[in-house]
Amino acid sequence: MDELDTEIIRLLQTDARQSNRELARRLGVAPSTCLERVRALTRRGVIRGYHADIDHAALNRGVQAMVSVQVRPLSRAVIETFKDSVGALPQVLSVFVLAGGDDFLLHVAVQDLDHLHAFLLDQLSQRREIAGFRTSVIFQRVQNTVLTRLPDPT
Repeated sequence: MDELDTEIIRLLQTDARQSNRELARRLGVAPSTCLERVRALTRRGVIRGYHADIDHAALNRGVQAMVSVQVRPLSRAVIETFKDSVGALPQVLSVFVLAGGDDFLLHVAVQDLDHLHAFLLDQLSQRREIAGFRTSVIFQRVQNTVLTRLPDPT
């Protein structure tokens, strides 16, 4: 990626809804050049998509939590099955497969603490492969929405 690609990425992360003409104007390049660069970044998988950032509370998901999960036996089949089945639950926003003391980290969003408790009891504690889990309720979240390329290791 050169400096133009890096700036395209930065500007699209700031506002992905801007037109190609506006993006090209801000970059100081021709619209055709800008469009080809964006298409090339998309083909290469650098740009993976565009999305709307939705307020969870507007979707009746006012309580979020991170749930650390340990599964047993630790095998590829158990990991894949758990990842796929838990990832399909409507309360689960993200599933992270981990190395270390925990095997998974689930980011969940539910209506309230009673629903979080019900999710933990009814959806997780009933699963045979779960050896244990810990829950941390999220009070606030700060997210870096504009990522830049880090320097290569030396």
